[in-house]
Amino acid sequence: MEDIYTDSRNKLFFILGPCVLENRDMALTAAEQLAAMAGRLGVTVVFKSSFDKANRTAKDGFRGPGMEQGLLWLQEIKRRTGLPLITDIHLPQQAQAVAEVVDVIQIPAFLCRQTDLLVAAAGTGKIVNIKKGQFMAPWDMSSVAEKVARSGNRRIWLTERGSAFGYNNLVVDFKSIPVMARLGYPVIMDATHSVQLPGGLGASSGGEREFVPVLARAGVAAGCHGVFMEVHPDPQNALCDGPNSWPLAETFSLLQNLLRIRRAVYA
Repeated sequence: MEDIYTDSRNKLFFILGPCVLENRDMALTAAEQLAAMAGRLGVTVVFKSSFDKANRTAKDGFRGPGMEQGLLWLQEIKRRTGLPLITDIHLPQQAQAVAEVVDVIQIPAFLCRQTDLLVAAAGTGKIVNIKKGQFMAPWDMSSVAEKVARSGNRRIWLTERGSAFGYNNLVVDFKSIPVMARLGYPVIMDATHSVQLPGGLGASSGGEREFVPVLARAGVAAGCHGVFMEVHPDPQNALCDGPNSWPLAETFSLLQNLLRIRRAVYA
């Protein structure tokens, strides 16, 4: 497999997949379709899905199959599709086991300042994708990234996913993309979590899916290195983050659009 970290510095890449591993068959089918898209477009697609969504609005919100079962499904997805994998961890003790399966370890936005979690992720030697907290200024991510770098791992991605804007709303300051890029690491635009309405449905988060392409296009125009989108074959019935997930059937055309914008910006 090519070095996806080196590649991420030079070409637009994508992190795509359903928010959570709802079941084996859905996840595998989605991954196979995404792998086909990657092949047709000649781009890197990193498959994303979570084995446990520990940060849910309500206690009975669907969390996923758990680490043991989830990692088995992710292993099969990687074997069957060849796609590199990313998933998130919530506890330092999860890092090593997860690193045996995935190519990128993701730090959730709400946990981006957790030193022990960052150090554990760094210690795996895997790429560490740190999502900027909704409460963080982009320049404050320098000290967050430094925790990983000073632990001996400079294979870092930083992800913009919106900032808290009053109650139940997020807003994206696109200056954050070049600001974080000045830290020396590839920057990713999370176009789906940025349209989330946290807690907006009371017992769960809402979202404004129609704005996903708007934010994705703006992120590419602003110079992001990668685009993160949670995609689902049936967002209306997704068990997690459905209102802000993009339909899998409409993903290929959006990727084509984003690649055209990238070529125009860097022509």
